[in-house]
Amino acid sequence: ADPAAEMPACVLCLEGEIEITGATDVRKVAAADYFKDLYETDLQDGEIVTAVEVPVIQDGERHAFDELARRHGDYAMVGLAAKASVSSGALSGVRLSYLGVGGTPVMAANASAALEGTLSDGMIAAAQAALDQDLDPFDDVSCSGATKQHLAKVLLERVARQLAA
Repeated sequence: ADPAAEMPACVLCLEGEIEITGATDVRKVAAADYFKDLYETDLQDGEIVTAVEVPVIQDGERHAFDELARRHGDYAMVGLAAKASVSSGALSGVRLSYLGVGGTPVMAANASAALEGTLSDGMIAAAQAALDQDLDPFDDVSCSGATKQHLAKVLLERVARQLAA
């Protein structure tokens, strides 16, 4: 549950499930419920993760991912996993999941909603503004929270254009 890791943000974006096995049972937990806090998950004593399941990509669905790091190979300062359905050039079912901006991967629900429809510069600007409601990045050794907020907006534009391309 490293908040700077790519996999948690991707699994959350793709609405995946985590299979957890204990001594007496197996249970599945939605990614949205699995990541609790900084390095804290829904795992209980005596349990391990035995599978991570994500739905198969559907016709018309697109996925995108981008991240920014100081140097190649470094942990990302901020990253973004995204998915959307695309029909006649319009986006729907948009899901934006950020990494590196909170104690867990963060779904940007308001920004996701702002990207519904035919992509335009105004729509991107509205989605970027909505990130101010969705994200409250913390300062860390890589950069300030304000810098992370700016980088999140840069990534939103890049990824939105990838989804709509």
